[in-house]
Amino acid sequence: MASKVLEHPFDLTKVRLQAQVLDSTKRFSGPIDCLTKTWKNEGIRGLYRGLPAPVVGAMAENASLFLCYNQLQALIRTSSNHPAGQPLSLGQLAIAAGGAGAVASFLLTPIELVKCKMQVQMLSAGVLAVSGGNTPEIRKLKGPFSILTSVVRTNGVRGLWLGQTGTLLRESGGSAAWFTMNEFVSGLFISRREKAQGLPAYSLSKKDLSPWELALSGACAGIAYNVSLFPADTVKSALQTEEELRPRAPGVPRPTFVGTFLSMYRAQGIRGLYAGLGVTVARSAPSSAMIFLIYDGLNKHFG
Repeated sequence: MASKVLEHPFDLTKVRLQAQVLDSTKRFSGPIDCLTKTWKNEGIRGLYRGLPAPVVGAMAENASLFLCYNQLQALIRTSSNHPAGQPLSLGQLAIAAGGAGAVASFLLTPIELVKCKMQVQMLSAGVLAVSGGNTPEIRKLKGPFSILTSVVRTNGVRGLWLGQTGTLLRESGGSAAWFTMNEFVSGLFISRREKAQGLPAYSLSKKDLSPWELALSGACAGIAYNVSLFPADTVKSALQTEEELRPRAPGVPRPTFVGTFLSMYRAQGIRGLYAGLGVTVARSAPSSAMIFLIYDGLNKHFG
């Protein structure tokens, strides 16, 4: 929860940069410009717009992710008669992590839908002119429950899972990269310690690593998570903010995931699909380091 509070302005920046890829005129030239204009026009409340959703999302994601990851590891061990004292291969861990991410995605999509809509509310037509220097006339903005009610009223319960394809790809592939990178880097540290102490393989575990080694493994995992399938997240953000930023005319069908992907690629190429990646990696590395440091620390004392 603490990491979400610290990193939320950077997440808001990422979503706003992703959401403008299909716009004919850019509101922001980059992450610094986005942060500066948001602070100037919306103040501290603007930087933290939509914060409750990711706080709830972080609790739901981490709880379901680690629970499913551990359960799927146990299932793989049982089905393959894997030796108890020997760690699973990176491929087996990737399967467990991908499955856990897929489960978590169904919990996250409605939460992220609310978050993304709240983060771009002030950019909607008639709410705020980011450029122009005039004092903005800010109308009453919807809160998370109002957005949920509005989505269900307009599109039914199914509408809460708008962008599910992007979340599924990001969470399944990203989680596989996240966990396996953490295991790979921590495995390198374990092997180094075993060789230095003259111990046979599998003599040590992550419980024997120092806090900085656990944190560095987690930081590398955070980078891998975001770099792996970032375009899927970009398309998801564009789909979830379309109603606020690019309203469709009556009768025009809702854009698809593939259609939006192709439109974004035609608009700005690969660069557009990776809009906001830099600021995302900058926030995710320390956040992921904190998550794994706490998780592995708890396992060390209570596992």
